[in-house]
Amino acid sequence: MSDGTTAALIGAVGGAGTTRLTVELGALLANDGRDVVVLDAAFATQGLADYLPGRIDPDLTTLLTDERAAPLSTGLVDVPLDAESGRLACCPAAAPFERLARAKSPAAAQALESRIATAAETFDHVLVDTPPVAANQSVAAVNATARTVVVAPATTRGRDAIQRMTGRLDDLGVGSEAPETPRTDGEAVDAVVTTRGELSVADAAVPETTVDVTAAPTCLTERSMATSVADVAGVVFDVVPSTADDHGLLDSVGDFVSR
Repeated sequence: MSDGTTAALIGAVGGAGTTRLTVELGALLANDGRDVVVLDAAFATQGLADYLPGRIDPDLTTLLTDERAAPLSTGLVDVPLDAESGRLACCPAAAPFERLARAKSPAAAQALESRIATAAETFDHVLVDTPPVAANQSVAAVNATARTVVVAPATTRGRDAIQRMTGRLDDLGVGSEAPETPRTDGEAVDAVVTTRGELSVADAAVPETTVDVTAAPTCLTERSMATSVADVAGVVFDVVPSTADDHGLLDSVGDFVSR
């Protein structure tokens, strides 16, 4: 397991807003002068690519299958931020079904763990956009990161999904040096974050936003979102990044363009 600079943000259900939250968190940390990389383990939805400018080649699935010897840097796309900020780099998934299937193999999962470890040597923080834990790449993501964060909508469906995902992670023994000896109930999850509102089980909550992904990250333009995402940074990494109120961040926002 990596040190406390790495985190898997796991969507408890599809459509939880995990990709959006991962980008927002990465942007706020980068705006605070940190170098952050986001790896896209959500192969099926490939949503991270929508936040990025330009052509994506190679993508993460290529680096886990056909080009395992290639450096991670070849698949990174930088998100444009203010010149004085740190770096926010992303390695999205953008692949045909055939390669997506191969990227879910046990060998590719081992390659993903290696990529996460390598990224942790270069970046201040590594964030992994992780789908519900039901495939090899999800298990690899949670095993290779130091923080496990469950993301769910603030609904009854979301609350039920949090319980299921927590139980599944406990069964897997996430974070335990001996997988056959799982940690006690709930210990596999370091934080629960709800989107579109707040549940009593949440350690942090992110409000609903109607802003399209082409304008993301909204934490760089909306004070309420900046404050909420800063709360997420606190529960995930125990850091307090600067927000819009701290440095007039609203006047120094980079342009995000959908590819």
